[in-house]
Parts: sequence; C-alpha cells; structure tokens
Amino acid sequence: MSYLPIEHHGLIGDMHTAALVGVDGGIDWLCLPQFDSPSVFAALIDDERGGAFTIQPATSDYTQKQFYFPDTNVLVTRFFTANGSAELMDFMPVGRNGDRARKHAVLRRVTAVRGSPPMRLVCAPAFDYARQQHATRTCRGGVRFETAALTLGLASDVPLGVAGAAAVADFTLEEGRHAHFALRVVDADEEAGEPPTRERVDAAFADTVTFWRAWIAKSTYAGRWREIVERSLLTLKLLTFQPTGAIIAAPTTSLPEAAGGGRNWDYRYTWVRDSAFTVYALLRLGFHEEAHAYMSFLRRVSEHAEPKGSLHVMYTVDGALADAERTLDHLAGHRGSRPVRIGNGARNQLQLDIYGELIDSIYLYDKWGSPISHETWRTVSALVEWVSANWQRDDHGIWEVRGGRRPFVSSKVMCWVALDRALRIAAQRSFPCDSAAWTRTRNEIYEDVMAKGWDPGQRAFVMSYGHSALDASALLMSLTRFMAPNDPQMLATIEAIMAPPHANGLLTNNLLLRYDVADAPDGLPDEEGTFNMCTFWLVEALTRAGRFRPELLERARLIFERMLGFANHVGLYSEQIGFRGDALGNFPQGFTHLSLISAAYNLDRAISRRTMR
Repeated sequence: MSYLPIEHHGLIGDMHTAALVGVDGGIDWLCLPQFDSPSVFAALIDDERGGAFTIQPATSDYTQKQFYFPDTNVLVTRFFTANGSAELMDFMPVGRNGDRARKHAVLRRVTAVRGSPPMRLVCAPAFDYARQQHATRTCRGGVRFETAALTLGLASDVPLGVAGAAAVADFTLEEGRHAHFALRVVDADEEAGEPPTRERVDAAFADTVTFWRAWIAKSTYAGRWREIVERSLLTLKLLTFQPTGAIIAAPTTSLPEAAGGGRNWDYRYTWVRDSAFTVYALLRLGFHEEAHAYMSFLRRVSEHAEPKGSLHVMYTVDGALADAERTLDHLAGHRGSRPVRIGNGARNQLQLDIYGELIDSIYLYDKWGSPISHETWRTVSALVEWVSANWQRDDHGIWEVRGGRRPFVSSKVMCWVALDRALRIAAQRSFPCDSAAWTRTRNEIYEDVMAKGWDPGQRAFVMSYGHSALDASALLMSLTRFMAPNDPQMLATIEAIMAPPHANGLLTNNLLLRYDVADAPDGLPDEEGTFNMCTFWLVEALTRAGRFRPELLERARLIFERMLGFANHVGLYSEQIGFRGDALGNFPQGFTHLSLISAAYNLDRAISRRTMR
C-alpha cells in the first residue's frame, strides 16, 4: 500500500461513526462503534499496520472517478480498465432499514458496468489502533474477525477466503451483474451477519437515499452556491452523533498540518467554540430539529460545569470530558508525520473565548429557534458571573497554543460577546440579572481591548496585548459585532491582514494564514498551511464591509470563488490547505464547512441586495 493524499477521499457514515473511502476503493479510516472508538481501519495514519478494506480492479492499470449519488451521502467510485469498467457503491444504512438493524454496517456493491474487469478484495482490519490482535475465520456466509472487545462480520454473495489475518477474494462479474459485501459489528453468537442479497441491499439503499434526500430538502438556502452549501450541510449531518446531538470537529485523528511534522491532533470531539457557528448555520438554513438537538447537548454540558462555573474546552460525543492525550508510537503517521495522538491535551486549557461562543449560540437559539427556559437562563447567569470575575486572566486562546498563556485579543473580545449577548437576552425576555454590573464589565472589556489590542505601528488589532503579530481571529471583531464593519480601525485591520507575508500580512495565494508562526511562536515546531476557516471569515468580513464600500464586496466574491476551487473532488474540505494546494489537517473539517455556509449565506444576500438597487 501507499498513502493516498488526504483530499483523495470521500466520507460515508450513519451518524454514529464515519468512514473515509479513497478513490482507489479503500476504506482507510473507520472507528467502531462510534466516532471516538478505537480504529478498525487506519491506513491513513499507517499504511502498513493501520488496516484497510479495499475493493479495486485486480490490475494496477486503471483510472477512477468518484462522486456522491445526487443529494445523498452515498459514495460512488468508478474504475476504468482495458477489460471494462466497474462501479463501487459505498454507504452506511440509515433511515428505516438502518434503524431496524443498528449494527453500524458498511454496505459495498460492485457492479460490472462494461465488460468483465477482474476485481480483488482485501479486508484487513487492525483493531484498537493496530494494538489488538484478532482471529480470522471463515463461517457461514463470510468471514469473522474476532477480538475480546469487538467482533466484525464480513458477509458476501461472493466466496471469501482467508490470507493470514485478512479476508480476500478475487472475482469477475459478467456485465450488468452485482456483488455485495456487508461489514458490520456482530454479536458473539452470530456468524458473519445477514447475507447481503441484492434485495436486502436494494432496500437499504432505497431507505438511505430517501433519508438523505428528505433531510437535505429541508434546506431553505436557494442562493448562488446551492450545491456546495448543501454538500457542506450533508457533511455536517455526517459529523453529528445522533444519540446526543453532538457535532464533532472531524472524524479523524493526527492528520498532519504539515507533512512530516508534529502538529497532529485528535479532532473526534465536540468543541464549545463551534457552538455559535453551528447554531447559526442550522437555524438560518431551516434545520431547527438539529439545532434543538445540539442546543440540548450544549445545555447538558454547561449545566454540569465545574463548581466555580468554568467549562471545559471540548467534550466527547456523550458529553464527558475529552480523553487525556496519548501518543501511539507504534504507528508511523500519515506520510511519516509523528507523533500519532489520541485524546487531546487542550481539554484542560483555559480558553476564555468559549464563553462568548456558547452564550452567543444560546442568544441565537432564543432569537430564531425556541425561547430558552428559566433553568437555561440560570446557567447563562452563572457563566456570565464567572466571565465577569475572570476575563482579565491570560489564557491559551482560540488557537490552543502550547507555549503558555497570554492576553489574547480574541479571548477578550469573546468575553465581551458573552456579556453583550446575555444582556440582550435579559432585555428581550425580561430575565432577572444585575444588568448594571454586567454593563460595566462589558464596557470595561471594550475599553481594555481598544486601548491594548490596537497596535499603531501595524495599524491593526493584533494577536495579544504587547505584541505586534497579526492574527486572523481579529476578523471576529466584525463578525460578532464588537466593531462596525466599516469602522476605520476594522478596515485597517482587514487591509493589514490581507497584505502578503513578506509585508507582515497573512494572505498568500488568496488564502489566509491564522498567524505567522515565525512572528507568533505557539510552543510547537514546524510550519503549517493556510487555515480554510480563516479565509471564509475574511470573505464574511469583506462582505459586511462591502455594504459601505462596494469594491470590498467584489473582493469578497472573488476570494470566495477561488476558495471553492480548493474543495476536493466531492466538495469536502480539510482544516488547512498546503502551499501546493493539498489538504492538510483532519478531514473533513466541520468548522471549515460551517464557515463556508455562513460566508455563502451572507455573501449571497449582500450581492442580491446590491443587484436589486
């Protein structure tokens, strides 16, 4: 095997877990039974030990194309060989059929479309991040992979054999014929599971297609970029953990932010930071049920804050504290990018910005979703009191730096947001609060940021008090209404950020760095790529400013259109983009798709308003 580029994958899932399927027909990443469970296939982070489930032509001389079945999360890979062409369809059942047999199944159908190309299957799981040995045996209907903690069954209507610890098959189909494969969690008294007959797979496929099409039909977005917005929405739904409503940052761990580097993190958790962006995207585009489920999850974790009122940065999909960070030194890492990490050491960091994002999400939900309860207001009040007492502390910031705490400007701004949104809720709903004290604190934070966050030499708001390094998170000052989008200091900050790196800016190839690691050391070695989320923030900041300066709206549209060209072949984005246009970081990245949705929504409205004048 060899590593596929990160961007050469599509995503399938059942809202409990998700799998990455490469254009070569290989499932290179899958954790079972849920997102944060140990991996079963992890070839993305070790192409020799990690394990994969590959179905592809038996010859190396082939080409391929991959796409999603329209308006669904069913993935189709087409192979073209000298002997004909074949189609591989991959999905995880959801809907009526999926609910009946919640076994976290991966269904794979191979169809000979033209001619009879010979095909080869190799299913080689590597349980528990390749730390757990397993027994492989043939049985009625297929093959079982057995460990003490988890057993998988691979059932097929094609004869399967065993080679070492893997299941294998070589088969050739007549033109128009199908072969079916079902990989699922099985109980100890089961064999390989129900046989994947054509009738069963047809039923599961029909239910799954119906589910996804009915779900995306709820979208109210009818703007210029409908296709990519709907793909982003479908991706966010795949990143949702159905039992709790939690939405993870990404389904993978340790995909590098620089090839061969050590900036490799576990993103299979739900970040409080994502909350306002998530609620905004869901509510504005008509997904009230999902917004309600996510807010219920946020209420549960915020109501169980620490005794003094503080929150954790991230939580598991079940609402528990994220796991402690560990390294898996036996794994090579994607293209030699080590260490491979599970768990996340940022879980205990102090990050003051999360309070603003959480309370902003509650404000948005109360405004556009459903009125919040008295109990939720009590939780908000406790959080505001904590922020009022702690906003002046140094913290690790929005970027979770590992070089010590600092007085980050974005952290102070989001503390202002926490108080501002709480005051707005109280005024709109007549909730009891010490509005005079909260207003004083909000004003103190504002004056503090204006006095210490602005660098006259840079003519911009900077990353932290006392330092001149620029930071793309300053764009949030406009997006959160801390500053007017046409304020001269805000416009100057945008211009400074949009300068090229050699002129102390952050914009390169129309893509935005979050900060320059040389100017703003973060306690980590290596460089990184441009941050997709920050580029979409720039689009939105320019869009808002474009209401007053039309040339900035045109600039926003051009950057947005260029950014769309960096989506992969099926419309997915990772966290970052490398300087060769390659995807970097965990994939696909929910925050990137959230910021894309917000930018597309607001840019489309702004263009339409200007067109109608």
